[in-house]
Amino acid sequence: MATRKEVARMAGVSEATVSRVLNGVGPIKESTRRRVLEAAEKLNYQLNAVAASFARGRSGNIGVVLPHVPKVHLFSTYYFAEILSGIGEAVQGGETGGLLLLYRKPGEAYDYVSLFRSRRVDACLILGASSLEPERQSISRLADEGVPFCVVDQRFAEDPRIPTIVADHVEGTYRAARLLLDLGYRRIGFLNGAPQYSNSRDRLAGYRKALEEAGIGGEAVPVFEGNYSRKSGYEAAEAVHRELHRLDAMLCANDRMAIGLIQGLRERGCRIPRDLPVVGYDNSDAAALFDPPLTTVEVPFFEMGKLAAERLIKRLSGNAGEEETFQAVLPTRLVIRSSSPIREENESE
Repeated sequence: MATRKEVARMAGVSEATVSRVLNGVGPIKESTRRRVLEAAEKLNYQLNAVAASFARGRSGNIGVVLPHVPKVHLFSTYYFAEILSGIGEAVQGGETGGLLLLYRKPGEAYDYVSLFRSRRVDACLILGASSLEPERQSISRLADEGVPFCVVDQRFAEDPRIPTIVADHVEGTYRAARLLLDLGYRRIGFLNGAPQYSNSRDRLAGYRKALEEAGIGGEAVPVFEGNYSRKSGYEAAEAVHRELHRLDAMLCANDRMAIGLIQGLRERGCRIPRDLPVVGYDNSDAAALFDPPLTTVEVPFFEMGKLAAERLIKRLSGNAGEEETFQAVLPTRLVIRSSSPIREENESE
């Protein structure tokens, strides 16, 4: 059976152009349209059933699929609230009808393709995804079908066909750890999120890069694991407190864990930041309001959601250019506050 790639090669165009011609999406030069149709006929190419149903009618909806975590109010978390606000901003100013919010169980397979077959959505945004195999396979099937979708804040390096919008988390934690090193701290512990998320792996990579550049080996300071919740930071305080003799500062992979960690350490008699400076990540609203205000890394979650939605809206309108897939990495920014004070011995220098 002929493939879309073979049709594109014979017609001398990209696979994206073949898709738009056969789906009847967007403006196409008549000469280009004829070449594609002739190539498809010669190769006896059969149009994908999902793409064909997409071309025949639209729902007017962009689907947003989020993980359902019992007893966790996702919309109250800074991470999801900011991304969704960005998506809403793009949809409000675009030509699509609206958003359809859907939930999936984390770590399990999800039939995204059926959303297109049933015409519930015209495009799909996926939030809170992980690299666990059932989730990865479900998302890869969307790439197989060639339908419009994008994953926000999760990379799949092994499958470049998957469109993604992420932040530069490697650079973010690198700069945060570099700040602490420049202030004279050497034994910098790290409280990270679960490893199935690419942003956890990227944060860890940036932290280790900074320490390695400073000549500090990975075994010299402990790394702790939470799940990005305040509770997990609070619970990690017990392990961190046991390792205080090996630590002179802590870097946390998000503000919620940093705040929980500080609360747990204070209950154990630690004076923060005097006994242990703590740096967060995300620059959530709570970071500036907490006592002490957190030094943190600002992540453009709003812009990530907005850009992801804008790219899909452009593709639906036929104005996305030749690329069906895209990967964008947005910059982060260090925000310095009083939770990472200059050490007393450095103040006289």
